[in-house]
Amino acid sequence: MPDMPHTVAQAFAKVPDPARARLLRIRCLIFENSEGMETIGPITETLKWGEPAYLTQVTKSGTTIRLGQSRSAPKDAAIFLNCQTSLVEEFRMQFANVFRFEKNRAVIIPHDRPLPENAVSFCLRRALNYHESKRREQWNGG
Repeated sequence: MPDMPHTVAQAFAKVPDPARARLLRIRCLIFENSEGMETIGPITETLKWGEPAYLTQVTKSGTTIRLGQSRSAPKDAAIFLNCQTSLVEEFRMQFANVFRFEKNRAVIIPHDRPLPENAVSFCLRRALNYHESKRREQWNGG
């Protein structure tokens, strides 16, 4: 697990528990799911809009992932994705009984249930490979 940049650590420190604990575990899952994946490459950890953000800056294989809390569900952890992608809609169709969703921009992970690590990992891998998957679809005529 890479060291956390100081500014990112400060952002996490501002998030109340239990959301902070969930978000920190999701951070671990981002790095675990990208480890050894050449198409993803190294993960850049920074802040965007004051929230921890994860980018595939070298390969540009994925869309930015931000971690935080939604105004509509302040006790829950949220994974924010670019609203121009189809990811949240895809996850809504696949995981309607696991997560809640905020429009086409966020996956909300309820605080009152165990963290569904397999489902979260699936969503993270899809986000980290989003642009690469689109390129492959275009290459294959899809």
